[in-house]
Amino acid sequence: MAQRAVWLISHEPGTPLRGTVRFSRRYPTVEKRARVFNGASYVPIPEDGPFLKALLFELRLLDDDKDFVESRDSCSRINKTSVYGLLVGGEELWPVVAFLKNDMIYACVPLVEQTLSPRPPLISVSGVSQGFELLFGIQDFLYSGQKNDNELNTKLSQLPDLLLQACPFGTVLDANLQNSLDNTNFASVTQPQKQPAWKPGTYKGKPQVSISITEKVKSMQYDKQGIADTWQVVGTVTCKCDLEGIMPNVTISLSLPTNGSPLQDILVHPCVTSLDSAILTSSSIDAMDDSAFSGPYKFPFTPPLESFNLCYYTSQVPVPPILGFYQMKEEEVQLRITVNLKLHESVKNNFEFCEAHIPFFNRGPITHLEYKTSFGQLEVFREKSLLIWIIGQKFPKSMEISLSGTITFGAKSHEKQPFDPICIGETAYLKLHFRILDYTLTGCYADQHSVQVFASGKPKISAYRKLISSDYYIWNSKAPAPVTYGSLLL
Repeated sequence: MAQRAVWLISHEPGTPLRGTVRFSRRYPTVEKRARVFNGASYVPIPEDGPFLKALLFELRLLDDDKDFVESRDSCSRINKTSVYGLLVGGEELWPVVAFLKNDMIYACVPLVEQTLSPRPPLISVSGVSQGFELLFGIQDFLYSGQKNDNELNTKLSQLPDLLLQACPFGTVLDANLQNSLDNTNFASVTQPQKQPAWKPGTYKGKPQVSISITEKVKSMQYDKQGIADTWQVVGTVTCKCDLEGIMPNVTISLSLPTNGSPLQDILVHPCVTSLDSAILTSSSIDAMDDSAFSGPYKFPFTPPLESFNLCYYTSQVPVPPILGFYQMKEEEVQLRITVNLKLHESVKNNFEFCEAHIPFFNRGPITHLEYKTSFGQLEVFREKSLLIWIIGQKFPKSMEISLSGTITFGAKSHEKQPFDPICIGETAYLKLHFRILDYTLTGCYADQHSVQVFASGKPKISAYRKLISSDYYIWNSKAPAPVTYGSLLL
């Protein structure tokens, strides 16, 4: 008898979404049990956005639900139990316990300790009655003695800690949340909170929350047999929370698409108050498998005044965004170069900028150049012995581009020309510089509608993301030995 997830949703007719998720809690340990018990009939818990839309549709609370829908409104679907099946992503999530009271929707998904096909009798699912007991207990707690929205917000902010005692690991121990409140040392609503030493002031003004996800991709590509190409994604989530009050509480959820790469090696800011154990134990050292935790990644925290890095993460994406081939051969007094670049089909073909820098170290200035490009423009910096291939904002439809040419150098001058102790002879590289806005290689994003803020006023929430290159090298395939990250640091 356990619960897989719990939601509190405010019903808001007239707004674009018709509702807002005010609180949600998932229990990954129960979810693992559901995967085992349900077998092939297992349906995962959806993210807050799809769940909200599916639940409001099933409860006929969307403005466009006035028409007859046979799958929902036929005589065979007459519902007398407040237990529903929600169509999410082409699959039916069942059982979902849900009811509307005082413009608040209370919902949970009980654990069914057997296969769901064929659907078992409702009376045999003991978690359903336990779910009702928990939801009624939350309802009594929220509205007993509640007089205004500020008191409701205060009680909502206390729910995460109360459920740790009343429903640890999804198992209801005491549905009377007032008992848990009496045993928990919360700051009184009537008494002013003490200003913490690490927060020297408070914010006054229009409430707003800004979330920015920046992923940096590194790569070392050799195109040589017996030498594996390497690449790595490192992400940073930066937040700026302008919220009134001494200790406002915020919960941000990071989500992944179905084919997204799980986040690993997650490090969080000290202001994060609690974390699911599955987030902390996900490591890039472990082999990837289908059981890897793929979110949503919830971060409850009390924000500082300044902008801060909420968390860092890595991820093992299956392929680098741009695959490259670079060949440089010495022919008497000339160098012959060939470059082929291919944008992976899964990557967003819309760059803020994209350039390939081709330096020539330990040589004289460029005196003569003949070249041919299939796409973009080539700039020549003769004194710096540098070529910059400006690819622009999009790859062509074929996703493949090429550059070839011959270069002649003049007499070498150690004072003016670039010197490098590693790039000697045919040891040379091409370095890519690019940036893609509103895109991450892992697919990671912050759902604005799932951000929970427990503070006075309704904040404006904005979310941004971008992918940028960092140390993205493509080495000459004719080089005598591979160059690693470590050798570049010497």
